[in-house]
Amino acid sequence: QVRLVESGGGLVQAGDSLRLSCAATGLFWHAMGWFRQASGKEREFVAAISWDGGDTLYADSVKGRFTMSRDNANNTKYLQMNNLKPEDTAVYYCATRYGNPSIHAHYYTFWGQGTQVTVSS
Repeated sequence: QVRLVESGGGLVQAGDSLRLSCAATGLFWHAMGWFRQASGKEREFVAAISWDGGDTLYADSVKGRFTMSRDNANNTKYLQMNNLKPEDTAVYYCATRYGNPSIHAHYYTFWGQGTQVTVSS
């Protein structure tokens, strides 16, 4: 059974950092993505990484601030978020798919339950 569990969200101030984690069980050799959905807005792509970590994709809005990484030994993926801004406030979801990383949500098969990130100004 495939399961994704996100953690690490919280309430921070602008300029602070957070690290989100996504622990996966039940699958291997998969690409991983992070998406976010702010209240009243559509879900949007944040970052993605290939199985071996050699290929990463980032949304323009987070480039230079967010870094995605993975620990395959523990089947856990991370999203390090630095210099957070109020516009980063959203529920963050991790998702996974077999194949290459993608910026498109509909290519991902499995999704976590989400973790709330709130950035105050």
